[in-house]
Amino acid sequence: MTAALDVEGLRIAFAAETVVDGVSLAVAPGECVAIVGESGAGKSLTARALLGLTPSDAQVTVERLAIDGTDAGSLTEHEWRELRGRRITLVSQDALVSLDPLRRVGDEIGEPLKIHRMVRGRAAVAERVSQLLGRVWMPDAARRARQHPHELSGGLRQRALIASAIAAMPAVLVADEPTTALDATVQARILHLLREIADSGTAVVFISHDFAAVRRLADRVLVMRRGEVVESGRVSEVLENPQHPYTRQLIAATIHEPRATVTSVSETLLAASAVSKGFGGVPAVVEASFSVAEGTTLGIVGESGSGKTTLARMIVGVEQPDAGALRWQGARRVQLVHQNPFGAFDPRWTIDRSLREALEAGGVPRGQRAARVAALLAEVDLDPALGKRRPVALSGGQRQRAAIARALAADPEVLVLDEPVSALDPSVREHILRLLATLQTRRGLTMIFVSHDLDVIGAVADDVLVMQDGRIVEQGATAAVFSQPQHPFTKELLAASGPVSP
Repeated sequence: MTAALDVEGLRIAFAAETVVDGVSLAVAPGECVAIVGESGAGKSLTARALLGLTPSDAQVTVERLAIDGTDAGSLTEHEWRELRGRRITLVSQDALVSLDPLRRVGDEIGEPLKIHRMVRGRAAVAERVSQLLGRVWMPDAARRARQHPHELSGGLRQRALIASAIAAMPAVLVADEPTTALDATVQARILHLLREIADSGTAVVFISHDFAAVRRLADRVLVMRRGEVVESGRVSEVLENPQHPYTRQLIAATIHEPRATVTSVSETLLAASAVSKGFGGVPAVVEASFSVAEGTTLGIVGESGSGKTTLARMIVGVEQPDAGALRWQGARRVQLVHQNPFGAFDPRWTIDRSLREALEAGGVPRGQRAARVAALLAEVDLDPALGKRRPVALSGGQRQRAAIARALAADPEVLVLDEPVSALDPSVREHILRLLATLQTRRGLTMIFVSHDLDVIGAVADDVLVMQDGRIVEQGATAAVFSQPQHPFTKELLAASGPVSP
């Protein structure tokens, strides 16, 4: 069968630095090929080169680039515009950025039909848009077509973007991290949709850093590291018998060892009784009751909008319950670690200065602060020299370590961590999880860990709360809840997440 996409010898460089070196791949109609790797591997640049969308200062050379039988190796920008959308199209990670915020969803989806003159007349375009929304399983399609992107959830926005991408029936669909920011159940639906699109005859290129997602969707996989393909083959073969050490590292990062069950009985540190919180008359948390034992980790899981972050903010004390009570056993020092570590820092300040400010707020004398800053950085495995940098000059993993150091500056007894590893590459995520386990043992910390990733929760949490629409629908020991879920929503979350450690 003739390949819908055929690439040989793709190279991309910026000045003297080669960032993609000799990438080759072929994708047949009806096939999904994944490109997997961590940040900086060159996979997104490769994806954009397939559509002629590399930055203007990039030097791109390719021995062969054929898209649906068209030689695209030396196209002008005008010729690329004729090809994009009609023969090859892109679905990016952030649908809110990709969709025009000023246009209704239906107009956005209908635009490729008009550009490529596939449908004429307002009624015919509206009918085709309705069909496309049905194709991507958009609920209440007629109403969604009249809405703007910001009025849709993340999963629905991604469906709308996919509908726009397949509107002109392209031969090749390039999906660049399309599920990374989505909850487990929403991610599972989008992966299922992409598989359906491939099975209907479209060649799909799936870009990801997550082997768990690749396992569910792709037929073949290319593993990229530092701009080069280090391994390739059928997904089942690569997963069962990876040859390259980097491939083995990526796969290992998606498989967590279950947390050992705590047998000793600890005192209750926090007891919540029928805690409720709403905003503008809309309930965010409804009658939440639970307890946290000293020295343990409580996981809170649920989809976006389930109330887990609001509950975490009440535990920290930055939000107050409208009803019910949170009762601590004595006065406790509680610190929050954000999902986005930029939120913990003034971007104008160095990391050293931010840590000194936190120590000052904690009453540490001026003469002791420099030594304490160095000790905090060492405790989170950061080179003290990195303290001279501002947040923007650190990698994502380094910023998250610095954010944990800042939280530790107040010598807390409780850490509340809100999605602390969701934006990190797999191997970096594993380093942070190991660091947190070490800190908990060393300092005797109690942790409350908010996440939508059940595999991570299975690895770090002793007990778990499952939240849906503001309510706790199931709770208990993590191993018991994950091995014998009782509530339908818990079962759905577990099924969507695939195998979970416990």
